[in-house]
Amino acid sequence: MSDFKAPISGTGYDQVAIITGADSGIGRATAVALAEGGFDVGITFHSDEAGARGAAAEVTDRGRRAAVRRHDLAEPVAAAAIVDELADELGGVGVLVNNAGTGSSRPLLEMEYDEWRSVVAVDLDGAFMCARQAARRMAAAGHGGRIVNVTSVHEEYPRVGAGPYCAAKGGLRMLARVLALELSQYGITVNTIAPGEIATPMTDQADEPPRPETRPGYPLARPGDAREVAAAIAFLASPGASYITGASLFVDGALGLMGPQAAGALGSAEWRAG
Repeated sequence: MSDFKAPISGTGYDQVAIITGADSGIGRATAVALAEGGFDVGITFHSDEAGARGAAAEVTDRGRRAAVRRHDLAEPVAAAAIVDELADELGGVGVLVNNAGTGSSRPLLEMEYDEWRSVVAVDLDGAFMCARQAARRMAAAGHGGRIVNVTSVHEEYPRVGAGPYCAAKGGLRMLARVLALELSQYGITVNTIAPGEIATPMTDQADEPPRPETRPGYPLARPGDAREVAAAIAFLASPGASYITGASLFVDGALGLMGPQAAGALGSAEWRAG
């Protein structure tokens, strides 16, 4: 048996995590998971300040510091400045989780440019600007770091009525891969988490516990729980994931594997309506 031990690099990065859209759902669960892992947490929100304050209270209940800022990713340049504000207040940034996002439900032929642009600005442009700002600080500090982009199964698989969302999430995956190459010299890893249907407000399931056997078309026949996604993010944010970069981790209960299988089971063309 070899006595070789793989080096665990980048263990000195700041124990501060900034999570966008951490007022509910996956973002809030991630704030709790990272606080339990020893991180102080910067929390951003768009409209639910009460939810953000509640997430901050959960962080402080676990003995870590929290800071809260309103964040409008539709204005990506201004949004990036919030990363600096939170890092200044908390004393650095070692982990950025680009979690905030928005979507659409309109066929592309009926979509105006402003709607397209608003989704892409939030889901891709804003994430890029936040990643750039956090990475600049990580590189300057010289301790390495972690960036995790929360995408969706739709970074890979299309959906009718979700054109700009799918395009932005696919772009966010490729952005992560380019950043993984460019930032590797600084000990910064960049990965994506691609959730399937998760029981959160974004799927009109206000942080409800997922009920078993409620999704017969899914291999694991239920929605996911936000804490299951948060656990995956926390792993990618940890020193133990130091040799993983440029990867996409699907947390979807094997939903993405159902393409040909599910298509063959459809008995009508109702799917075309979205």
